[in-house]
Order: sequence, then structure tokens, then C-alpha cells
Amino acid sequence: MPVSDTDLIAAARAAAEQSYSPYSNFAVGAALLFADGSVVTGTNIENASYGLALCAETVAIAKAMDAGVRGGLVKVAVTGPNDRGGADAITPCGRCRQVLNELAQLGGTDPEVLCVGPHEVKSVRLGELLPHAFGPASLA
Repeated sequence: MPVSDTDLIAAARAAAEQSYSPYSNFAVGAALLFADGSVVTGTNIENASYGLALCAETVAIAKAMDAGVRGGLVKVAVTGPNDRGGADAITPCGRCRQVLNELAQLGGTDPEVLCVGPHEVKSVRLGELLPHAFGPASLA
């Protein structure tokens, strides 16, 4: 059974419930959908040394790579708390855009990114969020 956008967003929201975000109180969840229908989730993990925090997208990608997934990324959902951050849909930060790009380029995809806000879901291609990206092909 295909994974719907609603299902993917629900998976990201469920992941956010596991967030360790005592400093910002800004729980983020991410869900990655692969061409084979599998979904891998992640949540943000903060640290008292702020620079050591891990974003939800990065955690999900690390889990996918650890499971041997090296391509086929077709869609990503990113959620934040509905009561914080204003009315705008949340987008991946610059670092996460680059990390998502690495995984996408391994499979030759330009995944759709569902940026979820309290009142809307914006759909944008990763290539639009990170134009002229640096990736594995840049090193050839």
C-alpha cells in the first residue's frame, strides 16, 4: 500500500514526540520515504553544548544509512511544533539540506520536501531548497 503524504506527515509528527529538546522546547520530526515504500524517521536531539545538537533530518538519514539505504529517496516530511515558530511551514536548515542532498544524489533523485506548518503544507523539491548543490559528483 503506497504511503500517502498524510501518512508521511503523521510519521514525522510521531517521531517528534521522541524529541530531546530541553533547551529550545522545539520538537522537530522528519520522515524519509524511499522508492521501495519504506519510511525512516528521526527527531532532533539537543545537547548542553548547543553546537553538538542533531537535527531530525540528520538523525533519520543516519538511521537509513546505517540500515544500508544508499539511494531511492523520493519524499521527506519535516514537522515542528504547531504552537511555536509562527505560522510558517518549517523547512530543513542549510546543514540538513546538504545532508539530504548527499543521500538524494546517491540515488539520482530530487525528492519532494513536505514542509509542515500549523496551517499549511508547502511542497518543494530539494533542488529548489538547495540550488547548485555540492555533492559526490562535484568531487569527480
